[in-house]
Amino acid sequence: SLLYPYGPHQGDETNPKHDDGTSEAITLSIPFTFYGKTYKTVFVNNNGVISFNEPIRQYTPDPFPFVDGSPFVAPYWADVDNVLGGDIFFRQTTDPALLEDISQDISQYFPKSPFTATWALVVTWDHVAYYGSTSEKGNTFQAVLTTDSKMFYTILNYWDIQWTTGAASDGDAETGLGGTPAHAGFNSGDDTNFYNIPGSQTDAIINITTTSNVKVPGRWVFRVDDFQVTGVDPPQLNNNCWL
Repeated sequence: SLLYPYGPHQGDETNPKHDDGTSEAITLSIPFTFYGKTYKTVFVNNNGVISFNEPIRQYTPDPFPFVDGSPFVAPYWADVDNVLGGDIFFRQTTDPALLEDISQDISQYFPKSPFTATWALVVTWDHVAYYGSTSEKGNTFQAVLTTDSKMFYTILNYWDIQWTTGAASDGDAETGLGGTPAHAGFNSGDDTNFYNIPGSQTDAIINITTTSNVKVPGRWVFRVDDFQVTGVDPPQLNNNCWL
């Protein structure tokens, strides 16, 4: 599986069952550097966003950049409703086996920068439903923040994406499509530093399980301390994979 291990048996905490809900403030055991700034607190927001310093409850994604000083990682920002279905799990970990797997993956994708992870935050949205859903559709995706205390990376894993839009974002309650589709990417909080994964806020975002910047369909990996876009050319489809 693309997904790193998750769930209660891994010691994960679980977000409350609240529409537009969020975790409590999570104090990071190792501060995380994102776009040149270092943060000690994150929030896991039900609507597919990991934000620094303050929660984000907004359910319909807006185009980046947000210039309100709100830095965040958006693995799949859309109107999740975990009351209707699914769970959102998270944990900070220094588990040697997991860190070894993460280190091997990143070292493979970025061979010029040897990397040995010392910490990770693993956040997983497991078969989460969309607001207003009259279907059984669910999305499963994961975001990992990790560091060796010098370099800071984010891994985005997309395992099963069945819907793009909640009903309050003008989506169809039966299909979970249409309206304002989900957004995936990174926002620094200023007006110059941001990144949109190709297909964001278009119907094509449902195909994110087939796209990649590291030649692994469904996985996007970025160095985020000094944010670098690697392996992404202007969008052109080649072998069903963004290369």
